[in-house]
Amino acid sequence: MPEITANLNASGRRATFIKMRSQIEVLGQDDAAALTSAMPRLVDLFTVYLREMRPEELRGSAGTHRLREELIARANIAAHPARVIDVLFQEILMQ
Repeated sequence: MPEITANLNASGRRATFIKMRSQIEVLGQDDAAALTSAMPRLVDLFTVYLREMRPEELRGSAGTHRLREELIARANIAAHPARVIDVLFQEILMQ
């Protein structure tokens, strides 16, 4: 996955941004090829979802777990019929 930077849905005057680097785990080579061809759609779905999140929703391990589950669901939609097993976070930075 390419690095994604998005502004979060934060109240107030100060913008809050998230920078995320991740990898996507799939079952096999055929799924990897389908995922590669669906990458523009996948980046769009991830970015739109992140823009709707509030900073407090991402705090703690529960927030990270929820984010992972939501991104897996969106990846499975974008890459169908490929099956995404997991989204592995390499970096999550909020500022």
